[in-house]
Amino acid sequence: MKRFKLSTEVLFSEDAIDALLEEKDENAVLITDKFMVDSGMADIILKKLSNCKEVSVFSEVVPDPPMDLIERGIAFLQDKDCDVVVALGGGSSIDAAKAIVYMAKKIDEKQNPDNQKKIKLIALPTTSGTGSEVTQFAVVTDSKTGVKIPLIDESLMPDIAILDPELVKSAPPFITADTGMDVITHALEAYVSETASDCSDCLAEKAAELAFEFLPRAYRNGYDIKARDKMHRASCLAGMAFNLVNLGVNHGIAHALGAIFHIPHGRANALVLPYVIEFNADMAREGAKHSNDAAKKYQKMARIVGLPAPTPKVGVANLIAEIQRLLKYMDRPQCMSECGVSVEEFNKHREEIVRRALADACTQANPRKVTAEDINKILDHIAK
Repeated sequence: MKRFKLSTEVLFSEDAIDALLEEKDENAVLITDKFMVDSGMADIILKKLSNCKEVSVFSEVVPDPPMDLIERGIAFLQDKDCDVVVALGGGSSIDAAKAIVYMAKKIDEKQNPDNQKKIKLIALPTTSGTGSEVTQFAVVTDSKTGVKIPLIDESLMPDIAILDPELVKSAPPFITADTGMDVITHALEAYVSETASDCSDCLAEKAAELAFEFLPRAYRNGYDIKARDKMHRASCLAGMAFNLVNLGVNHGIAHALGAIFHIPHGRANALVLPYVIEFNADMAREGAKHSNDAAKKYQKMARIVGLPAPTPKVGVANLIAEIQRLLKYMDRPQCMSECGVSVEEFNKHREEIVRRALADACTQANPRKVTAEDINKILDHIAK
């Protein structure tokens, strides 16, 4: 049996942040990072929360939020008797807010089993990439070991996601490119996931269609508000898709590359995406006469994004070529040395990358079963 459920209310288009004016007579906490405060972006949100009884700011979020930060955030919410949390920022800020609210609720359940307080969570993404505003996932980091801890629970999903393109237009081109490739990877991996369904497919198809069309425009001109709006929607749709059906080995490898070499997540995804598509489609195998299901879906996706795809083999080849063309256009790294990692350093960690990728929860949904040898062959393409 398969399920389809979307529990987050999504508000989008210009002036969507005006919805915050509807928050009244509440104690609100804005969870964000120092950059959002210093840049003045937090002040914009605080003005929209002017009808609240009291508004406080927790601005300690850092990339890969550690558990001690989550603990400080929980104490902050409790001290402010918080009714509503507004998460402002990229994936780290939204993940941190989700984890803080989730764990605060767990603590409250133990301390006050007969009088549990509901904290509303509103997510305002400032990048178009992670889709965290509509997913039941959050990742925090063990403060002592550095190991990333995935949290997966339906109650992690924000109550409201606000997609306002004004919050994204100042993102620099390299951030736009990296996060945009994360959107494309989310859409493609969800589309060929072992657990994909008609419901997730429609979300992934539209996400990819929007991303392939509007990512180059958003990269070229960050103040192209239509492109920003469409990429924000693409990110959200792709997030909904993979929230339903998981991802694949592309993310398994990217998580390992990010953890070991601290490569931005979207950039790590983009590095291996062409070679994961090639592997999943299994079109390069000598003597292959029949297309597998993944190849046929890539063929369909190629058509959806406007590429010639008369056969699975041609469709797969054109989809890969278009991704590589887009990466070149946006001046994205296409090997590890271009990410500042030497061949020697990369090869030193090969076994660890493979081990982590095989153990990653995302890899389990890949359409083709993956071995250590398969991952090493994918890594060969970027090991230069």
